[in-house]
Amino acid sequence: MTTGAQEPIDEMPAGPAQVPPLPTESEQRRELSREVHARPFVRLSAPERATHLAMLTGEEGFERDVAHLHALCHRYGVTPPPEDATHIILEFGDFRLKWERHTEFCSYTFFVSGDLPADPFANPALNAVPQDWIQAMPGELLVAVNLVIEPKHAPQRPPETVPRLMTTGNFAASEVSGGAATAFMDFAIDENGFGRIYVRDHGLKPRQAGRLVQRLLEIETYRMLALLALPLARQYGRKLSDLGTRLSQIAGGIGGLSNLQQERRLLSELTTLSAETERIAAETAYRFSAARAYYALVQRRIESLREERVEGFQTFSEFMERRMAPAMRTCEAVQERQNNLSERVNRTSQLLRTRVDIQLEEQNVGVLNSMDRRAKLQLRLQETVEGLSVAAITYYAVGLVDYVGDALKAHGLPVPVETATGVAVPVIAGLVWIGIRKMRRMIEAEDLPTADAAGDQAGEAGNAPKPPVGSR
Repeated sequence: MTTGAQEPIDEMPAGPAQVPPLPTESEQRRELSREVHARPFVRLSAPERATHLAMLTGEEGFERDVAHLHALCHRYGVTPPPEDATHIILEFGDFRLKWERHTEFCSYTFFVSGDLPADPFANPALNAVPQDWIQAMPGELLVAVNLVIEPKHAPQRPPETVPRLMTTGNFAASEVSGGAATAFMDFAIDENGFGRIYVRDHGLKPRQAGRLVQRLLEIETYRMLALLALPLARQYGRKLSDLGTRLSQIAGGIGGLSNLQQERRLLSELTTLSAETERIAAETAYRFSAARAYYALVQRRIESLREERVEGFQTFSEFMERRMAPAMRTCEAVQERQNNLSERVNRTSQLLRTRVDIQLEEQNVGVLNSMDRRAKLQLRLQETVEGLSVAAITYYAVGLVDYVGDALKAHGLPVPVETATGVAVPVIAGLVWIGIRKMRRMIEAEDLPTADAAGDQAGEAGNAPKPPVGSR
């Protein structure tokens, strides 16, 4: 089993370690250190055949991918990798396997060494792998590519004959790795379901060949992963156009609203449109973000090829610029339209809510005015009742004075009843009026703290001011 460790260097003379003890080590130090050596290149020497498969298994498919790899290891008696492994290079005798687990996909690259037939793609490396195990791979196949490296000592193929090896005449070719090889790539699918990559070795070293093969395979893999966003862009592009038209109709209808009921109905429609926009954003945000990241990886992998033009053929960068860049710009345009639509919905909602709030404030003003009028009316009624109360109480009190005077006069006392009654009227009326006023002030004094506290809470909450107290 090979894990891609660095090659041993010349041995140094053994001797006692003279290194002082280190402080307490971080739990993540060694894991982070190993990260820079992750996903090593395979050492390759032409002639070589490779088959690369990329399976979409999703973020939850890690355990299934590892279990499937362990099944192959047990079949061949090979020590399986750890359960948490994300990349490994394994030797199975007839073939080698480089296995990698990524965020949403798993890749299998099979390598077979040996002489190439006249048609280098006639016997792909995948033929050396158990077919039942291949059929049982978890996930959905996204990428399948056959690659061959033809050695420099093989008869030289004229460049004009290479197109016969490709699936289509629309392919790219470049001298790569500083002229150490020439690579041809068709970016198409043949009748067997595979893409094709042909590499002519002009002097590749084993590690250099491994780096070149990995970059070429990653270009095709990341290209397909980036293009997963294109169907979503086409699907939701039309939907966004319909939503934009509906939003324009809603915005145009705001000026013609005449009552609060119409405004609430329009606000309900706008809320529904906003929810639809956010649903689309939730369904496409991850895919569009991933497409940008994958496209950036494709561009970086092409730059690392250090390609030079082969006369008469388009380079990899030219092919991507003409064929893939428009698709990526379509995805970016749809995402930008989606963001713009969301902003427009928010602005329209704010405008309509402001209009509804103004209408509600006008209604509140009307209610407050009505309450003020009722309070004034109650005050007038209260004053009238108070006057009547003074008169009634005075009447009954004067009557009592008259009864007392008549009783005293009947017992022979010289009491001027009529004079006493007449003098008692203003005195009693004044005392009653003063008593009622004092009682009302006492009641108002008891209610005042509660009213002030309620007014303070209303002011803190931003509510309308409390109605005036019914007093002058």
